[in-house]
Amino acid sequence: MKNILITGTNGMMGRLILDACLQREDTAIITSITRKPLGIQHPKLKEVFHQDFLDYTAIEEHFTNQDTCFFCIGVYTGNVPRDEFRKITVDYTKAFAEKLKEKSPGVSFVFLSGQGADRSEKSRILFAKDKGIAENFLISLSFQRLSIFRPGYIYPVTPRKEPNRKYIVFRFLYRYLLRFIYPGIGLTSHQLRDAMIKAGFGEGDQMTYENNEIKHLANS
Repeated sequence: MKNILITGTNGMMGRLILDACLQREDTAIITSITRKPLGIQHPKLKEVFHQDFLDYTAIEEHFTNQDTCFFCIGVYTGNVPRDEFRKITVDYTKAFAEKLKEKSPGVSFVFLSGQGADRSEKSRILFAKDKGIAENFLISLSFQRLSIFRPGYIYPVTPRKEPNRKYIVFRFLYRYLLRFIYPGIGLTSHQLRDAMIKAGFGEGDQMTYENNEIKHLANS
């Protein structure tokens, strides 16, 4: 029986992973660290409300005795100023991972990154550079097991409110055209969910999974 810690459960991928973990028979307690209620109740679910994602001292007891963490905090490029994007993508990851490694040194860490993440940290593309910085930091912590997922476009299987018009158009194009012409450009939210959960529960033998490798793991 595994204790699971999840962040980003108010977002698409965090919620999909949470719902799937709640249904598994091999999970004990699933702890969601979030800023606002999820609106669900389940005997396995423990909601921890927290506002400061740069300092977890006040709730550090919830970081102990964790077996697997799914880190799904993220923000769409262009939706926030550059400094805020860096804070959410890099600083939030660092603060959370450091506290978790301190309190649960044997934890498996599953990180939602993105296609094009640049570990050289030299990219001029904000997303690529900052995701690369975050990945490098996680690697430096030497988790017992670290799984980094780099999906391309994530096609939402279930309806959702898209963040902007560009995503509305891309969702349409991906469904009816792009996935046939460029199969490596993206994957479904359910494929990503299934692959991340498999890695979190000990399947797969890679540290970094690119888009097509994620689909392969999901379907294996």
